[in-house]
Amino acid sequence: MDYYNEIKNELINNEVYKKIKDYSKNKNELETYYRVGKLLIEAQGGISRAKYGDEIIKEYSKKLMADIDKKYGERNLRNMRKFYILFKNEIWNAMRSKLSWTHYRELLVLNDINEINYYIKISNEQNLSYRKLHDKIKSKEYERLDKNTRNKLIAKEDAKIEDYIKHPI
Repeated sequence: MDYYNEIKNELINNEVYKKIKDYSKNKNELETYYRVGKLLIEAQGGISRAKYGDEIIKEYSKKLMADIDKKYGERNLRNMRKFYILFKNEIWNAMRSKLSWTHYRELLVLNDINEINYYIKISNEQNLSYRKLHDKIKSKEYERLDKNTRNKLIAKEDAKIEDYIKHPI
């Protein structure tokens, strides 16, 4: 399988599709980057070897920047790879595609999937821009939650308002 041409075709199709509607475009963009992440993992020999396949990312990014656009540099390809790794076991639904790639790039700096899911949830509920999301991540909102509240969120139980407010005494 010629992984470079597969990745190139996915990205070219995405560039063409970007000219269409916003919601569909965002959903397509996320799906494309997810598939590109998967192809990168496969080209590197699987997830267990993905760390050692950085030379492939360097090689592909040089070619893609020359063939398509400068935005497909090493960092962006690494983000696509991490995006796939983080969400490979998740079921994609309409809620996930309400966030943009910019939102997900903000979330990719985090390593805890529970923390990422928390920020996805509040971004959807509060309709956060990526800048507001960045501010919440920077202020470590999730880390400041009570341990019981975090456990409720991880277990996907309904948290009450009182759970988010620490007792002052």
